[in-house]
Amino acid sequence: MNEPDNAAQPPNTPWTCPFCPLLCDTFGVDVGPPGTPLKLLGSDCPRARSALANFDATAGAGRPQVDGQDCHLDTALSTAASLLAASRQPLFGGLGTDVAGARALYALACETDAICDPAQGAAMMHGLRALQDRGGFSTTLAEVRMRADLIVCMTEEPTVHYPELFRRFGVEEREGVAVETLPLHGDLFDTVALLAALVAGRVSKDDARVPAGLAALSARLQAARYAVLVYESGRLPEQGALIIEAIQRIVGTLNRSTRAASLPLGGGDGASTVNQVFAWLSGLPLRSRAGPLGLEHEPLCFDAGRLLADGAVDTLLWVSSYGPEPAPPAAGVPRIVLGHPGMQLPPDAHELVFIPVSTPGISSAGHLFRTDGSVLLPLRPVYEDGLPSVGEVVRRLTQAVQALKRGRVQ
Repeated sequence: MNEPDNAAQPPNTPWTCPFCPLLCDTFGVDVGPPGTPLKLLGSDCPRARSALANFDATAGAGRPQVDGQDCHLDTALSTAASLLAASRQPLFGGLGTDVAGARALYALACETDAICDPAQGAAMMHGLRALQDRGGFSTTLAEVRMRADLIVCMTEEPTVHYPELFRRFGVEEREGVAVETLPLHGDLFDTVALLAALVAGRVSKDDARVPAGLAALSARLQAARYAVLVYESGRLPEQGALIIEAIQRIVGTLNRSTRAASLPLGGGDGASTVNQVFAWLSGLPLRSRAGPLGLEHEPLCFDAGRLLADGAVDTLLWVSSYGPEPAPPAAGVPRIVLGHPGMQLPPDAHELVFIPVSTPGISSAGHLFRTDGSVLLPLRPVYEDGLPSVGEVVRRLTQAVQALKRGRVQ
């Protein structure tokens, strides 16, 4: 893979937005005088505007800290390396970074036997478990834009979290494209199961007990040339993998006579990118560990919240480079935080190392995978803040941990 150009872009040039897994790349950013928040050009996307307000084109004012006291970067790295080298079971959480940061984190995880789970781990596992258990049919943003004639939103209105989605689908630019929202009948489990039965012909559309809206939707799905079922993993309830399996059952049934696919939305803040990187380097997705028993994947046991609540880990490395949120969770273990310089740290700074890092696509270069998983887009900075990237910090951490371990062996 070629390394991207690290030079900051001139003002008002096209830009790839890193703050949403759609990775829209037709906007621009207005970089005003230092101290002025960045402004979005070419779109009124509230998600992008809100995220850009956290950046002001100035040199990184954040300083590394150890136990709440400012220090030199070398001191913070040395302290963090000592915590990791002494840890018997570290947890890497958040994972808000890009491809280069993910590659570096995987190497450090292998060095320390760490368990890795992103901030959106529960939502991501819905889709991964369904894929592992039953497989599925998925599509791309371009395929939806070019071919879909029926788009069904399975988990309410997606533009609340993905404001540019229908524009990316070209809904207003094309004729003959219908957008439907799944009418609930009971809870989401019941509704999707009944729709699957209607599409498969196991339940008659004329049955008086079947809601008219669901019967009509099943008929439209069967008549469509290319139907796409869109869902947000983050909106699914516990055991949401079962809902995704039912969605895939609908898609599979339709593909016997017409064409259909699903499009999951999720994996923001670099989560899906980190998952792809770990999968290609290890053969396993997140919630895995390269430990004493070799590679282990435990989608239930390796849940970050569960591990912290049970006291099953003794050190937390939290990575969140795209903004002040998500901040690290409360944890009764030493914490190492690689985050946005404006992040609000916990009031209890004991055994806490904070290292401010640059943001891919704002103040450093990088790469991210889009939500459909098929496109890797380059991110180029719009200004330079002088902060190190996650990849740079983690590589130095890995070298320091290795040096500490060699010293103990000798």
